[in-house]
Amino acid sequence: MDQPYEIVIGLEVHVQLRTTTKLFCRCATQFGAPPNTNVCPVCLGMPGALPVINEHAVQLALQTGLALGSTIPPMTKWDRKQYFYPDLPKGYQISQFDLPICDGGHLTIADPADESQTRTIRLIRAHLEEDAGKSMHDEANGRADSRIDLNRCGTPLLEIVSQPDMRSAAEAKAFLTELKLLLTYLDVSDCEMQEGSLRVDANVNLKIAKAGDTIATPIVEIKNMNSFRAVERAIAHEAQRQYHEWEETGLTIKDRTKRTFGWDDAAERTVPQREKEEAADYRYLPDPDLLPICLSTETVEATRAALAEFPAVARQRLQADYEIKAYDADVIVNQGRGVVEYFEAVAKGSGDARRASSWIQQDVLRTMKEQGVGIGDFAVSADTLAELLGQVFAGKLDNARARDVFQHLLEKGGSVAEAIKALGIESVDAGEIESLCQELLDANPQVVEDVRGGKMQAIGSLIGQAKKKNPNVNPKQFREICLQLIQSAG
Repeated sequence: MDQPYEIVIGLEVHVQLRTTTKLFCRCATQFGAPPNTNVCPVCLGMPGALPVINEHAVQLALQTGLALGSTIPPMTKWDRKQYFYPDLPKGYQISQFDLPICDGGHLTIADPADESQTRTIRLIRAHLEEDAGKSMHDEANGRADSRIDLNRCGTPLLEIVSQPDMRSAAEAKAFLTELKLLLTYLDVSDCEMQEGSLRVDANVNLKIAKAGDTIATPIVEIKNMNSFRAVERAIAHEAQRQYHEWEETGLTIKDRTKRTFGWDDAAERTVPQREKEEAADYRYLPDPDLLPICLSTETVEATRAALAEFPAVARQRLQADYEIKAYDADVIVNQGRGVVEYFEAVAKGSGDARRASSWIQQDVLRTMKEQGVGIGDFAVSADTLAELLGQVFAGKLDNARARDVFQHLLEKGGSVAEAIKALGIESVDAGEIESLCQELLDANPQVVEDVRGGKMQAIGSLIGQAKKKNPNVNPKQFREICLQLIQSAG
């Protein structure tokens, strides 16, 4: 049954930029430092302390905007966004209001409803701003204490704001997944949600068709979502909640201002927090302590030319250069640049790109997940795996024995040659295999009859017997010789 409404979703994504120091001072941005140790008079908002722009943060924002197809204006400026909160010591946040560093743009994603199609999600803007501190509440232990950690104050953020172009929770998740992948390819952020370096707010409302008219429900902004899965669940829940609320009250977007709801992950529901402020409530004004930034055409074009390869481009290139399937290219690219580089080294070194793709997906990624390591810490280097698969490609090892070698390399290290020697793997000449074939064919006349009758798969039962007699027998070579003997005796 089709749902009686259309969901309208826009996302605000706050990305912590990968800088070593804060946006307007030299305090470190490292995560996990003791509370209130990475602070100074500037980020604490002390009287007379003046901000100085972090050029690296501006450069990372510029790279992101170009990768997203944004227009980069020749001049951008800073504004003070006024609001009072315990973890905002200045009483205002330095942000960008009417002249953001990135204007417009888009991100293309695979359509969750039809993987053969794509959806283009437009962007409104991306702007730089400083982060606030962190409030830690202790209602759970009954003390009702709130503590403030200002280490995060002044950390550079890029807020990426989408148009309300998404029409399902699955689309929102796909957008976030592709955006995170792009940001990590560019190396502008580590995007660790558990560390707060990527945070998402979702603006959600419904369009309901009724009596030939379209009714829009009031917009709700959802906060406190700590994973992409939580974003998907929160949007799906909020859509149902809004529809039931509309059925009960009949309130539309004209009757109620925007509200902020929080996501309660344990209860799996959204809960109201406050009415949402509008731009006028923030009393924006140009920051008098910071000069505007002028970005020359030469700077913008030089940055564009130096951009890393985008995930979408990498997918197409792997398919074209290595003749692997679109699905395989997608899996490899989605693991990050490190895995792409690993795959390419294995594919080129072994001369067998498709086998390299298969092994990386089935063996390498599985092992990485089991061991909880990244590709940079993986025990088998790309050169070593390339040598191993090269031997399979040359017919010197079959897949089963190669996996024995792979497991040995994982556990013991060393070279492929050392692993082969330790496992007692020896090459078997064609004459020895032919004798074994003849022996098993003579002992299994029914198999011979089945093969002559067109049941070629019958030879499989002999391969298992051959491996028991000699584990070093190559199944492919054994099968071919058996078929030749049956044909010649026919």
